Amino acid sequence: MSAPAAPEKVQPPPPDAAVSATDGAVAIKGRTPWEIVRSRLMRDKITMTAFVFSVLIVVVAATSPLMVKLGWLRPDDFNPELVQGLGSLPEGFAGGISAQHWLGVEPGTGRDLFSRIVTGITTSLTVAILATLLSVVLGVTLGLVAGFSKGRLDWLISRFLDLVLSFPSTLMLLSLGPVLVSRIASIMGISSADNKAKVAFMALVLGFFGHPFFARIIRGQVLSLREREFVEAARSLGARSGRIYFKELLPHLWAPILVYTTLILPANISAEAALGFLGVGINPPTASLGAILNDSVAYAIPDPAYFIFPGLTVFLIVLAFNLLGDGLRDALDPKADRS
Repeated sequence: MSAPAAPEKVQPPPPDAAVSATDGAVAIKGRTPWEIVRSRLMRDKITMTAFVFSVLIVVVAATSPLMVKLGWLRPDDFNPELVQGLGSLPEGFAGGISAQHWLGVEPGTGRDLFSRIVTGITTSLTVAILATLLSVVLGVTLGLVAGFSKGRLDWLISRFLDLVLSFPSTLMLLSLGPVLVSRIASIMGISSADNKAKVAFMALVLGFFGHPFFARIIRGQVLSLREREFVEAARSLGARSGRIYFKELLPHLWAPILVYTTLILPANISAEAALGFLGVGINPPTASLGAILNDSVAYAIPDPAYFIFPGLTVFLIVLAFNLLGDGLRDALDPKADRS
């Protein structure tokens, strides 16, 4: 008599699948929108590289004051022995590159260029982040009110945005600089030569002239959201406008806000660098990327490393944030491929 057959092994369902109680069929578990976005971002190597580089830049900018206090960075230390006399070119290869000075030294003073660039990133990124936050707050608030309101209020806000866009921001920065800096310094109770007043001035002007772009984008999104069922339900329950703005509409706007924040931030970095290059940025000896570029133009031929390194730094920072913004826009697009 033959031996009884061994019982057939039943394979367990995968951990992310749900078993139906009626027929034992395995149902595929759906993914949340965040899981879809995360999977898209993880597959996009360029966006992830830009994200890692952007985070590294922010960390370096945040910790550079501590590194200066610890003596790891010495942006203001003059080293005349490293140049051919005070005011001359650095000695050595590519502007004085060595184990102690990774990017060489500054012509004429011998200050460490790597320390100047790192502290300059802190200054430029501070201005850019403050300006971007101001643009986001003003733009989102005005966009919400204009998109949800009807008639006269929407018309007034839209015409105000058009008026702001008609002014050239760079020209306003150049012309209003001395007056507004002294006024801001008096309000803050500091001297007009203090760079805190310059930082506040540039952040206010860049943020003010940058908010209409946010407001127009948010207004267009709200115009389509205001007719949705959840808004009608909130209205029928007697919800006030403030609750509808910030409890019903704003949670549906985080994707465009995040995307355009990462796109306007590098624009503000470039604007700060341009102002420093024009000589109306941060006062010396405080370093900024624009001020370093302004000083390096005179040495572009005899000492090209002094011009290339800060220029390359600005290029990489702006490129990384732009690539991050493009990648986020593709990942958050609901019409994109959901595979």
